[in-house]
Amino acid sequence: MSIARYAASQRAMHWIVVAFVASAYALAELRGWFPRGTPIRSAMMPLHFWAGIGVLLLLLPRLGLRLKNGIPAITPPLATWGRGLSLLTHGALYTFLLVQPILGILILWSEGRGIPVPFTDIVLAPLFAPGAAIEDRVEDLHKLLANIFYWVIGLHSAAALYHRFIRKDNVLQRML
Repeated sequence: MSIARYAASQRAMHWIVVAFVASAYALAELRGWFPRGTPIRSAMMPLHFWAGIGVLLLLLPRLGLRLKNGIPAITPPLATWGRGLSLLTHGALYTFLLVQPILGILILWSEGRGIPVPFTDIVLAPLFAPGAAIEDRVEDLHKLLANIFYWVIGLHSAAALYHRFIRKDNVLQRML
């Protein structure tokens, strides 16, 4: 008997986005381990920005694949409250995948900086003039959402494990 799974393209896209999100978090968090002015520390924030941009660039194709291929059935089916919680969590995750990279871009632009291309001297110019008034607020919001989404990502991961080992349904297998 075959297990209902997401299409291979959807599974690949999911895990690529996971890698980008994990990279963005790791690059931001581990940056402080390296002395200021070192090449590795200098490369970490541009790589962080590009991990976020990668997430943003994959969002529309990912949603397109979801619309095209659909969502495989959960066996056994979830209760109404479980479906609602799943929709809420996935909505929050997709919102995060959209909003966080946009906030990161707005931070750079509000500082008058462009988007640096890693390991080069190329910078993609900002699309608007700097405005210090919004920079602090946008940066605070970006950091707040990053902290909130540690919990949302943790909830998502814990739910997958709950479904696999406690509920014993096919939720996790659909994405493997």
